[in-house]
Amino acid sequence: MKSIGLVEVTNISKGIRITDEMLKSADITLIESGSVCPGKYVTVVGGALSAIQAAVERAALIAEDALLDKFVIGNLGDKVYEAVSGTAGASPRGALGIVETFTAASAILAADAAVKAGDVDLIEVRIARGMAGKCFVAMTGEVADVKAAAEAGAKLAAESGVLINTEIIANPHPDLWQLVL
Repeated sequence: MKSIGLVEVTNISKGIRITDEMLKSADITLIESGSVCPGKYVTVVGGALSAIQAAVERAALIAEDALLDKFVIGNLGDKVYEAVSGTAGASPRGALGIVETFTAASAILAADAAVKAGDVDLIEVRIARGMAGKCFVAMTGEVADVKAAAEAGAKLAAESGVLINTEIIANPHPDLWQLVL
């Protein structure tokens, strides 16, 4: 999927309502929708860029003050969708980079920026499940590429005020690779 949109709100009931409104307002495909910690609701949709934009804007209007974050990406970076859906299948390539954020939208945006800034493979984009609402992006590649990619992702999250932390591990222990892959 090359064009996706996301809406993240502060409560579950509003999330269910906006998901319904999004699906009724435009010809889009529901990719994922559900509650995440701590009681937030995230909806991800795909389809034609103009339809996604219309659906996300409709959701933002309805969400009002419950809106935490939103985005529309018209040209999603390679393997971002796979990393979000847990099917990336990356192999260790030297360094490990992690960008940790407070919102699902910022984690996916950070992943997209990362793959566009450096020659990295995404390991995972973990979206707020079982982590008190936090999210993270894990990537691998040569040290310089991982550093550039993580910095690009972190910059976007920092501009939105949702960056928690960034770590680069130059040569992870083999046991650590077993844990993160």
